[in-house]
Amino acid sequence: QRQLVESGGGLVQPGGSLTLSCAPAGFALDFHRIGWFRQAPGKEREKVSCISISDGSTYYEDSVKGRFTISRDYVKNTVDLQMNALKPEDTAVYYCAVDLSITIGTMIPCSPKYDVWGQGTQVTVST
Repeated sequence: QRQLVESGGGLVQPGGSLTLSCAPAGFALDFHRIGWFRQAPGKEREKVSCISISDGSTYYEDSVKGRFTISRDYVKNTVDLQMNALKPEDTAVYYCAVDLSITIGTMIPCSPKYDVWGQGTQVTVST
């Protein structure tokens, strides 16, 4: 069974950093597109960042540009979201998701649909 498992969430002070990891189970990350999303209480889920594994193209939502970095860690076999300069408005449950269709060299990091979602990890930015 194909699954995604997120880890790395927690409580951090404003200005701090966290790294979220998204690990696959039952499939390999190669040639897929991975997205990180978040949902804050009372708000709709929003796309934060995407990566196309085959070509390394990336996308960032405007509010996180320059602060967040999405990357593949080949040693851990994860897709990580490095989050720096965190703000209280970054507080949310963060989810990763994968589009299981094969995508090679399109330079389009985000997918219009994602097939498998993780269970989410809570990120709280507060004093």
